[in-house]
Amino acid sequence: MTTPTTYELQPIGYVKSPLVDRATAPKHGSEGAPDAWLVFDAAVSEGLRGLAVGDDILVLTWLHQAARDVLSVHPRGDLDSPLTGVFDSRSPDRPNPIGVHRVRIVAIDGIRLRVSELEAIDGTPVLDVKPAHGDA
Repeated sequence: MTTPTTYELQPIGYVKSPLVDRATAPKHGSEGAPDAWLVFDAAVSEGLRGLAVGDDILVLTWLHQAARDVLSVHPRGDLDSPLTGVFDSRSPDRPNPIGVHRVRIVAIDGIRLRVSELEAIDGTPVLDVKPAHGDA
């Protein structure tokens, strides 16, 4: 059996947010990020079964405006901080720009989930949703 060298991901939805500019978006949800909607493709609606208002979830996104050739960054964009490896940061710029966002469901409207404190910008593709248990 050979291991594939590439993998195909298909977005299952997208973020609908008042945040439209990456440069001014908060670096983390707890830094004043607004509520936003996760809008899912109808084809995955069955996968939303069991989710409820008040649930904490992990949303995996594809950070579509990220630079994919970055391996070191100044944490949080602070040029006074020393360079660190991108894998020791939450920088969106990285070889595989997958975002992980812990949010709380605040409303459900069909195939749309309104979530709290999401720092992803409008139009960001959603790759997956998982329940957040404990400190995950």
